[in-house]
Amino acid sequence: MRKKLVAGNWKMHGSLAENAALLAAIKPALSGITAVVCVPFPYLAQMQAALAGSSIAWGAQNVSEQARGAFTGEVSTSMLLDFGCRYVIVGHSERRSLYGESDERVAAKYMAAQAAGLTPILCVGESLDERESGVTEAVVARQLDAVIKSAGVASLAKAVVAYEPVWAIGTGKTATPEQAQAVHAFIRGKIAALDAGVADQLVIQYGGSVKAANAAELMAQPDIDGGLIGGASLLADEFIAICRAAAN
Repeated sequence: MRKKLVAGNWKMHGSLAENAALLAAIKPALSGITAVVCVPFPYLAQMQAALAGSSIAWGAQNVSEQARGAFTGEVSTSMLLDFGCRYVIVGHSERRSLYGESDERVAAKYMAAQAAGLTPILCVGESLDERESGVTEAVVARQLDAVIKSAGVASLAKAVVAYEPVWAIGTGKTATPEQAQAVHAFIRGKIAALDAGVADQLVIQYGGSVKAANAAELMAQPDIDGGLIGGASLLADEFIAICRAAAN
């Protein structure tokens, strides 16, 4: 039986004071519920101090594929481990589109994360043009294949996949539960064709304007195993409600 997992992606938001207030609200409310917050690099120390011993894990939103060296502005897996990270997002559509990260680079980051003992949250998803052109499955398959080719399908046993239709991120548009379920089922079926055991246990999150109002219906779909939550993860009541919907 797969356990559902909700991860908050704070993106480039937060301050020490704002974070403290948010954590003070969500930490007691989510006692006993497994959740993750992926925060900007400067706040990892704050997460380590505030969340140690709680049921909320923490992680980063990006990582370098390089171990160390002359890579100004980059952050390595060992640095994330120094601050107690368990998770790291790789291949988010904003990294792909705004910063030019290729499928191959995403695969390299995924492999570096796993080699260090971190759990990568691998993001896949199509743009509005791609959906309207009917190539959603081809795009998602290409993004998955880059990782499978580099790391092998068995590596997915130690990863999370997040399906995020790009057209639904931060737009207020949400894939219907049926649309989301269809792509989740495609992903699981694609993996099952290679390794049924890995596919059965793979946690596949949905991301894209998830909020308290639609969380229960999304989480009820058979192949949706939680969520990667953007804006709503910054609102305590919303994030708590989404996590509870997943847990129930």
